Amino acid sequence: MKNINFLFVLIFGLSLGLTSCEDFLEETVKDQVSVDYIYNSPAGLEVGVNALYNQMRYYNLPSGDNNDLWANVFFMVATDLGLHRTWNTPYGTGHNPQSYTGSKWIQGYKIIDRCSAIITSARSIKMDEAAKKRLVAQARVIRGELYLDLKQMYGGILIDTIPTTPQNINDPVEYKVASDADVYKLIDGDLDYAIANLPFKVDPGRYGQGVARHIRGKSALWQQDWAEAAAQFDAIINDGTHGLVALADVWGQNGNHKESLFTYQKDFLLGPSDDLAGGGGSWLSSVFTHRTYELNTSELVQDVAYGGQALGWFYPNNYLKSLYDQANDLRFKTYYYSDNYQDYKINVPGNPKFGQPITNPAIAAPNGNYRAWHWSLKKYHDSEKLPMTSNSYKDYMYYRVAETYLLASEAYHNLGNDTKALAYLNKVRRRGYTGNPESNVTTFDLTAWTLNNYLDESARELAFENNRWFLLKRLGLLVERQNLYFRSSPSGTISGEVQLKMTPAMINMPIPQSQIDLMGKPAGFNVGYN
Repeated sequence: MKNINFLFVLIFGLSLGLTSCEDFLEETVKDQVSVDYIYNSPAGLEVGVNALYNQMRYYNLPSGDNNDLWANVFFMVATDLGLHRTWNTPYGTGHNPQSYTGSKWIQGYKIIDRCSAIITSARSIKMDEAAKKRLVAQARVIRGELYLDLKQMYGGILIDTIPTTPQNINDPVEYKVASDADVYKLIDGDLDYAIANLPFKVDPGRYGQGVARHIRGKSALWQQDWAEAAAQFDAIINDGTHGLVALADVWGQNGNHKESLFTYQKDFLLGPSDDLAGGGGSWLSSVFTHRTYELNTSELVQDVAYGGQALGWFYPNNYLKSLYDQANDLRFKTYYYSDNYQDYKINVPGNPKFGQPITNPAIAAPNGNYRAWHWSLKKYHDSEKLPMTSNSYKDYMYYRVAETYLLASEAYHNLGNDTKALAYLNKVRRRGYTGNPESNVTTFDLTAWTLNNYLDESARELAFENNRWFLLKRLGLLVERQNLYFRSSPSGTISGEVQLKMTPAMINMPIPQSQIDLMGKPAGFNVGYN
């Protein structure tokens, strides 16, 4: 089957790679890297792989306010742990093929096409074989990761490993839903190759064996291959390159620590746009943070300690709050801005009560004002964010070892080994209660592995990272749990909270109708949306 020709080919600049369409090849290349250089030389192959990282950063961490940001935020908040205030509404009237953003589908297949081009062209490039394998392995991790992403999001997907070229771009295509067996065979083949050819220790912002095994373990969990999943997660844990860090450091300013399996790199001096090496400014640090400075302008001005410029679009909900032992679980104060108004000090110069606690916000707004005051997420806090902007250039940790431990716990439970399952679960839990990743304090240990204990501990540790939606879907609990606990407050007040119902069809995201039309409306896609 020829490549999916409705996905227009990427036009890469120096940092992004380049296109392979005929019109571009007829132009004189002045400020871009030539196609021949990328796909026919050792140095070009490396440039092409570097371009994939830039594209993946945009895929998972786009700058500014746009549909690409929404495509990522949705999976972080539209679960049983989230509360919507404004901006795009999860599961609302726009959750359909005609209206919902097609960012993940379109961008995902673009990058897959370029991965396949690099993988294919590398076969004929003469260079050091080990160096070549390491470059190809990085492209194959990304391709395997994207196919797993698409499978998790959309259910029925296409697969193709033939890159688009000027010679085949107009070839006829048969569009059909790939079988689960074929999809996972491709995913696992790519990841197994990467595991065999990548080291654990790599530079920040590079895929290493750790992240390849982590994704491979996730693929195994989707296939209910518990032994394979446990083996992959154990390999990460036992190697020692990666491990838990002190609780205070997990979401600190440095995202390139031992717990990180992979962190997207940002650098304002090398940016500040997505098509440059440093990337553009991300809004994640503002999306989930309340605007305390709107409570009382005589008492508060923007302060980076309180999140700085904020948007307050989404928040953790009361159900998530109820899962924490607020007196003892240190994550409650570490992963979230305090919900105690006395922790916020008057910071307006000249105010006679400067440095004293702010006025009780409940007095100023008896019914609540979620935009200005709500329990909010601190994980993406940027202590170096410039004032009066939502743009953050803090590196973004995307995969981390705490999730590895939790997923390994699930795998071992399904293998009938609850002793090891609890050991892994409590490893993360002890760090949460003591702050120490090597703690042996058993005071707060869970003594039984149950699905609820597992889901609750996963929520406490990983809330508002890119995993809860997919975990619940894999376990068959997404619709039930979302409908029980997810809330929306269009008025931004306590009394305005309402349920947003998720239908069973929504366990698969809507493929853009424009893409379905270009494929000739084949059967098997967007089931339940028609």
